[in-house]
Parts: sequence; C-alpha cells; structure tokens
Amino acid sequence: MNGGEPDDVLLKEIAEFLSKALGEEDWEIDILELGDMEIAGCMGCFRCWIETPGICVTDDISREITRKMISSDLLIYLTPIVFGGYSYHLKKAVDRMISNVHPFFVKVNGEIHHGKRYDRYPSLTGIGIIDYHSEPEERTFRELVARNAMNMHAPRFSSAVIVRTNTAESRQENLVKPLRNVGVVE
Repeated sequence: MNGGEPDDVLLKEIAEFLSKALGEEDWEIDILELGDMEIAGCMGCFRCWIETPGICVTDDISREITRKMISSDLLIYLTPIVFGGYSYHLKKAVDRMISNVHPFFVKVNGEIHHGKRYDRYPSLTGIGIIDYHSEPEERTFRELVARNAMNMHAPRFSSAVIVRTNTAESRQENLVKPLRNVGVVE
C-alpha cells in the first residue's frame, strides 16, 4: 500500500524494488497506489460492526482494499512519515480497516483490544520515508507500526525508516531487513 503522493518518484521506486524482491521469492504482488484512489475517511459510525458486519457502509474502493488486506499474507505500508505518523492517503485506508476486527474486546499482552473477526491476518511491514534523520519521528513511526500490528492481529511485524537523501544502495539494504524480519526473504 503506497501512501505517497502520485508524483513521489522515490516511493514509486521503493515500491518497485519491494515488488521485485518479493517477486524473486515467488510472492504474488499487488501494489495499491492510494494517492490515485478516491478513499473516503472513516465516519466513525461503527455500522461496519453492527449493521453490515465486516463491510464498511461507505461504498468505495476501500471495500476492495480491506478485502485484499485480509486475504493477503503480508501487508506493506509504504508512506512518507508525517509528524511520526502515516500520510493522509495511508491513514484513510488504515482507518477503514477497522471492519476487519470485532467490536468485542479481548486481552492482548495484558491490554484491551478488539477481537479477531477472521481466523488469519497478514503480517505487517511498515516502511516510512523521512526527509532527514529525526529520532523522535522515527521512534513514533516504529511504535505506530507496532501498535497497528497488534490491533490488526498481525502474526509478525517489522518496520524501517529510510532517509530520503540516502544512497540507493543504503535504501535497498534498509528495505531488505524488515522483509527478513517477517520471514519473507532470506
């Protein structure tokens, strides 16, 4: 899920690199260019839990994104880091995935979280692109990915932060590490 702007060449290059790396491991790839899609924001109505279980009442491309997410083995969030968080495009898509969990609560690692709606969930890798090194923003991004992984019941998760001005070789090294951490490349 590429949460970058449609004209962000670097994020498109990174998406292509990841696609190639995963393709070499026989993964079936589907890159979702979120900046090119009309995705409404979550209304917070919770009707996806009560009236239409598992399906958002807003009928747009997000229904297809949510279906693809839950049927995948690995979900990659690729996003510019904005104040430690996700881009506008990715945040809208992530918010709309709330229909993939139950409204009922369970304890996870001693914390209260929404229970599973489905038997299986994908692993999650979050890759954030930042303009310059910023420890607070990088730490916040990594924590956000970890918390989202817990909320979506991801069996494994990883994250990486790539500084936009790094060399292509350095970026590629940093992109392979999180894929190794979730067990998809060697």
